[in-house]
Amino acid sequence: MSESPSGQGAAQSRRATLLREAVVLVLAIAGAAIAGRLAVWQLDRAAQKESMQAALDSRGREPDLNAASLARRPADLPAQVFRRVRIAGHWLADRTVFLDNRQMDGKVGFFVVTPLQLEDSRDVALVQRGWVGRNFNHRASLPAVPTPAGRVEVQGILAAAPSRLFEFAGAASGPIRQNVDAAILARETGLPLLPLVVIESDTPGNASDTLLRHWPAPATDVQMHYGYVFQWSAIGVGIVFLYVWFRILRPRRRSS
Repeated sequence: MSESPSGQGAAQSRRATLLREAVVLVLAIAGAAIAGRLAVWQLDRAAQKESMQAALDSRGREPDLNAASLARRPADLPAQVFRRVRIAGHWLADRTVFLDNRQMDGKVGFFVVTPLQLEDSRDVALVQRGWVGRNFNHRASLPAVPTPAGRVEVQGILAAAPSRLFEFAGAASGPIRQNVDAAILARETGLPLLPLVVIESDTPGNASDTLLRHWPAPATDVQMHYGYVFQWSAIGVGIVFLYVWFRILRPRRRSS
């Protein structure tokens, strides 16, 4: 005997209800899992920043590096990152690179990166000298940056490379560019560049170059990551609570 139309309708309704419940359950599980994964990721970012701060504090107490002790190979560089540096030489001003779209004190301009020919050496070190504003009416014009001739002393912090921004094809050439890589610039210019960059600090010797050097500390935003951990954890808990309340507890209260 075939099932009556009313029976078929009831069966279809049950199947539709089960399917809807399954979809809601899958979405709830997926949402809670994504929120939990993002919370764990932010915890990992906070741990990385705390490790970076520990390295900063530890290496900041070590003696200044001089030109002879700078890493010559990329493999030797990680042990020196965040160390204080004191070097001397003369600027290769015609090789200056202006990194575009860089902010300082809420303004957009250039990071000025100039190679320094090290004293009594054939090696050259890239120095991120500071920030300068740009002419937004003539975007191709270069700002005038006073660069002294002759011997100069540079003090700063050692880094692997200037911070990188997203760039389109063709943005990595010319004096104005988004990013600079020591290995690429070495091939481009023929200079024997070391695989590092010195983030220059303010000193009496560079006070006249008009550049700003309000460099942010690398690990000052640890609390921001913990805030995101709380946010994503709350979202995950909220998803679970809403599912349990609306799909389990509330229907039971209505049926009792």
